[in-house]
Amino acid sequence: KGIGPIQIINSTIEMVKPGKLPSGKTEIPFEFPLHVKGNKVLYETYHGVFVNIQYTLRCDMRRSLLAKDLTKTCEFIVHCLSQKGKLTPSPVDFTITPETLQNVKERASLPKFLIRGHLNSTNCIITQPLTGELVVENAEAAVKSIELQLVRVETCGCAEGYARDATEIQNIQIADGDVCRGLPIPIYMVFPRLFTCPTLETTNFKVEFEVNIVVLLHDDHLITENFPLKLCRM
Repeated sequence: KGIGPIQIINSTIEMVKPGKLPSGKTEIPFEFPLHVKGNKVLYETYHGVFVNIQYTLRCDMRRSLLAKDLTKTCEFIVHCLSQKGKLTPSPVDFTITPETLQNVKERASLPKFLIRGHLNSTNCIITQPLTGELVVENAEAAVKSIELQLVRVETCGCAEGYARDATEIQNIQIADGDVCRGLPIPIYMVFPRLFTCPTLETTNFKVEFEVNIVVLLHDDHLITENFPLKLCRM
């Protein structure tokens, strides 16, 4: 059972009083403060699958007699205020071998491999790329592809229970083919605008992010390592 749309802001202003517009081009300046309803919060714009946070402007032009009223709608983008203070980097070193993998039933049949690397920080500034490095130290089977997969984890809930859904935002191939052993491969991913937002936790929903490092071997073995991320705006 989904939660219906929750309205967090609703302002209406009259831009022009009734009358005639002169012929030619007429520009009507306007502005209005973004006042929230009650104790609601203005969250940052975010386009998800199960959670959407959107702000729209609608302009209505009422016309007389048989002329049809005109309406135009457009979205505007809201960014939350930068967080005060400095972001503490949280570097992560990783080693991937058959023994470190979880949920692998046929571990004995996996070819031997050793992959090392690091992410410079899993605490990320949303306007800066996720960076790091990966090295295939050795692998018995040939490597087919190495990819970075950005995932959003949306949790929606109410009294009846919670639903947690992970969906892919983007997939970037960082290596193609059987890479040289011992060669540092750069990890670099820009967070896409609108499809990501600062990590968010409210009473009704959560929006969190993760990155998967995915290594595909030639015998179709898929090796995946998951890293939760915390995004913020500084």
